[in-house]
Amino acid sequence: MGDRVELSLDYPIWDRFFSVAPLIVVGTAEEGGYDLAPKHMAMTVGHGRHYAFSCTPRHRTYHNAKRAECFTVSFPRPSQVLMTSLAAAPHIQAESSDESLRGLAVEPARIVEGVVLADAYAWLECRLHRVVDGIGDASIIVGEVVSAEVDEDVLRTSETSDQDLLERAPLLAYLHPGRFTEITESRAFPFPEGFSR
Repeated sequence: MGDRVELSLDYPIWDRFFSVAPLIVVGTAEEGGYDLAPKHMAMTVGHGRHYAFSCTPRHRTYHNAKRAECFTVSFPRPSQVLMTSLAAAPHIQAESSDESLRGLAVEPARIVEGVVLADAYAWLECRLHRVVDGIGDASIIVGEVVSAEVDEDVLRTSETSDQDLLERAPLLAYLHPGRFTEITESRAFPFPEGFSR
């Protein structure tokens, strides 16, 4: 191990070392169509049915989610990293859920207004719970999950070990800043005896 290096807070500290995050695609409805946007600042909130992502009021996703009071979340597979990147291209709007967005295959959401990324491995549909503004130039958009689906090839069951599952269906992770990786192996976390959440 090396010596500690103090980082200046005058610049984004998150660009000075790698951190691991999920890579998701958020879908929102907008006037006359739908929009998809990749996000990596995203997470579950608590152990219940809430999911959140960070966004800025400068982006359409922020305004679409507030206006429509809902959003979708698609978890892309590693094979979809290029398609996920294309979702960040300059805005092109699809007028129906049957069309593709920027060449991305989409499907209609089942409960909320919106679309999801086809062939992802998991999908959430969320009703807007709360928007927390004023966190620097960012906001946190929190949704209550009203529908959740996973492809059966990623569903955890007692018949398949977690390691076998990851080898069969790797996960896509974002390594901020600007990299991605496939997760194909893991180890059980060594929780202390008596631990409970």
